[in-house]
Amino acid sequence: MIVPVVMAGGVGSRLWPSSRETLPKQFLAFQDTDGSRNHSLFQQTLIRLEGIADLGNPVVVCNEDHRFLVAEQLREIGIATATIILEPVGRNTAPAVALAALAVAQDNPGDLLLVLAADHVISRVEAFREAVESGARVARDGALITFGIVPKSPETGYGYIKRGDPVAEGFRVDSFVEKPQLETARQYLESGDYYWNSGKFMFSARSYIEELQNFEPLMLDVCRRSWQGASRDLDFHRIAKSSFEHCPANSIDYAVMEKTSRSVVIPLDAGWNDLGAWSAVWEQGPLDENNNVCRGDVLVQDSHNSFIQAESRLVTLVGMDNAVVVETSDAVLVANKARVQEVKEVVKALLAGGRSEAVLHRKVYRPWGSYEGLTQEAGFQVKRIIVKPGASLSLQLHHKRAEHWIVVRGTATVTRGEEVFELQENQSTFIPVETKHRLENRTNEPVTLIEVQCGSYLGEDDIVRFEDFYGRKDQ
Repeated sequence: MIVPVVMAGGVGSRLWPSSRETLPKQFLAFQDTDGSRNHSLFQQTLIRLEGIADLGNPVVVCNEDHRFLVAEQLREIGIATATIILEPVGRNTAPAVALAALAVAQDNPGDLLLVLAADHVISRVEAFREAVESGARVARDGALITFGIVPKSPETGYGYIKRGDPVAEGFRVDSFVEKPQLETARQYLESGDYYWNSGKFMFSARSYIEELQNFEPLMLDVCRRSWQGASRDLDFHRIAKSSFEHCPANSIDYAVMEKTSRSVVIPLDAGWNDLGAWSAVWEQGPLDENNNVCRGDVLVQDSHNSFIQAESRLVTLVGMDNAVVVETSDAVLVANKARVQEVKEVVKALLAGGRSEAVLHRKVYRPWGSYEGLTQEAGFQVKRIIVKPGASLSLQLHHKRAEHWIVVRGTATVTRGEEVFELQENQSTFIPVETKHRLENRTNEPVTLIEVQCGSYLGEDDIVRFEDFYGRKDQ
């Protein structure tokens, strides 16, 4: 069986302001292979596997903050039986895959792991599936497969894999090469012996554990103890920080693939892109007659080779070349397309300044729905809250703020102190300070309400939870 293992961590800071800590790029919809924007990169990673023979239920490794995003996006594409492993701290890809291998090996150590990043684009899906099936035939004989992207240009931003002698349906790995200078990259391209390192792998759970035991026994020991001590929380396998934080950090490349004698590279020519920066998103198109990519409410005059994305208002561009303009409801990025790698420095500056725009969107997703900040001044703020059908916020109270709720769509069930009652559209209620309360949607349609918060402190940490379906109880 082939078990997809999706690495869903990472922040994607170079795609700010669309990508942020609480909603990073892998959970955003940029563009499907059919040109639509219906699925996130994470969802596309799993959808493109459909049709591969003997495919098992996926394993997803993510951090705790994104657990409900992962669960909801899996539900949206009809996957109900995934294993979701929560990393308490990041330790790079080798330990993350070790946890997945241990999870699979406890029942079927011979099953193959197909290790995939959650934020890559593949435009030629059938070619990808064929490469995976080729890799599976080799991996079943004990090889550790890496998929090498057939290069189209002398890229200096990727690591390279040099192929050796032919073997089965691929090549022995001669060596892994760090990101080269431009002239060296040109030589790699001309030789035909080098591939871009895609970060995609395939091997049996048994083979990976064996090689990790050979080269990183301490890492394997910590991961084994961490997996054995994992707790089950709803649909999640929660790894204890107290054990996992002692794990050495390393990538699969450095920990195993560069050391093993069992590595094989399978060429992959399938329209791969890692969407590492806005210039890569521009390359995905579609390009207009002036080589612009325009998304949203955009008006362009005498501008060329640019990427413009509007999410909440009209954006116009006049007389610009090689520009990137990305507008969200609370931030605007304007950059030279040749310097978009430096966007991550903007994010660092925002974090250093304590700015929430580095972490949160104005619209924040929660397991029960979402809330969106509409306005805020000293002493009050206004939010739009949407509660999904059948969902419920926690039973909670606030020490420093009162809340006014006005239902504008649907029927809400409200707990206020000892009272439980319904609010219909155009009805409202008041939640005093220090009063236990809960908001529920017991219907089959979303509930939308406007919340006005008033008080001396309006931070999200002024909350005490007493009951919570999602495991966030404080008392």
